Amino acid sequence: MKQFDWPPHHAVAHMPGSLPMGGVVPMTPVHAFAHTPEALKWRLQTDLQPQRHDLDLDGLLGFVIDQVVTDEEADAIVQATEVMGYRDEAPGIATPPGMRMNKSVHWMADDAMLQTMFQRIGHLLPADMHGDPLVHSFSHRINMYRYDDNDVFNLHTDGSWPGYSLSEDRQQMLQWDDGFHSGLTMLLYLNGPADGVQGGNTRLFKADGTWVDVSPVKGSALFFRHGFGPDSVRHIGCRVQGSVSKYVARINVMFKR
Repeated sequence: MKQFDWPPHHAVAHMPGSLPMGGVVPMTPVHAFAHTPEALKWRLQTDLQPQRHDLDLDGLLGFVIDQVVTDEEADAIVQATEVMGYRDEAPGIATPPGMRMNKSVHWMADDAMLQTMFQRIGHLLPADMHGDPLVHSFSHRINMYRYDDNDVFNLHTDGSWPGYSLSEDRQQMLQWDDGFHSGLTMLLYLNGPADGVQGGNTRLFKADGTWVDVSPVKGSALFFRHGFGPDSVRHIGCRVQGSVSKYVARINVMFKR
């Protein structure tokens, strides 16, 4: 794996962070780099050819887009977040004891990375969600998860989030206006079984309790409806075993009321 150089990083927000087995750590940071790292200044034109593959979830919305990022780009995200530092607590997330059994770091990414990624795959995303049009930008706040040996994210539904971006001086996390809301989870897989990960499928449940398993493939992304309505997709981040950790980025796809 290529090793990249990283600028200094700092906290741009602090909030209570929930622990896997209950309890809260105050002042859990959300990070940003002092300036955009060279490794995260991505080119639009690559050899990637993203394609969408819809999942059979009995009417619930879920699909995979392959070839979203290159192997080098995926490695860069992993290295960037390891520099910031994974921890047990997750800022601004409240999960009951025993649900989120993994490690987390939240950070603010730049347009140089996110807008390039959107330009690659935006045409494959739903143009609207229940009449709310797609916003042509992902939220800049990325929730990263690392699954070490025996880590799991038990059955849950992802909540809807506001959008966030970084202030011009890169010192604060700013929340977007109230009209913006997330409608889809994007799980960007940064490695998978081909890289030595054992386990780690994402299990998506249909209304009748049966499920579809999606195996993580480095550079691909899984999308599904979230929020707490009847069309949201319950899912599990299946248990990882062995010495190779699984890395995944949750990115929020945004819509405008």
